[in-house]
Amino acid sequence: MSPGRPMPSRLSSATRSCPISGRVVAKVLFGSHYQGVLGRRTSHEDLIDHLIRTTPLGRGEAVRVVLDVLAYFDETVEDYVRRRHRELQARGLRNAAIFEVVSEELRHRAVAPPELSLRQLRRIVYG
Repeated sequence: MSPGRPMPSRLSSATRSCPISGRVVAKVLFGSHYQGVLGRRTSHEDLIDHLIRTTPLGRGEAVRVVLDVLAYFDETVEDYVRRRHRELQARGLRNAAIFEVVSEELRHRAVAPPELSLRQLRRIVYG
């Protein structure tokens, strides 16, 4: 996206193609609070510069990596629980095992959410 062109406040979470043939960039939602990473100096600029210096990534690729990481950590607890429930259910796990796994995973998130009971986890998934 060119620096002079404004970025929409929300893009779909459709998979983005990667400039490296045969690869796919992770799904990401761009929120308005991430727009500054693309066009002007921000608190993330040092991180982008560091990625450019220490990896073979170009500027555009480094920006996309930072945006993907920010989007990953921007996921709410409820969205995380629902997503992991779907993923583990697709692997054939039953709810009892799923909620135990998700409960354990939540303890190790970068910003640990409050501890949720198995009942609270079920309510997030089923309402």
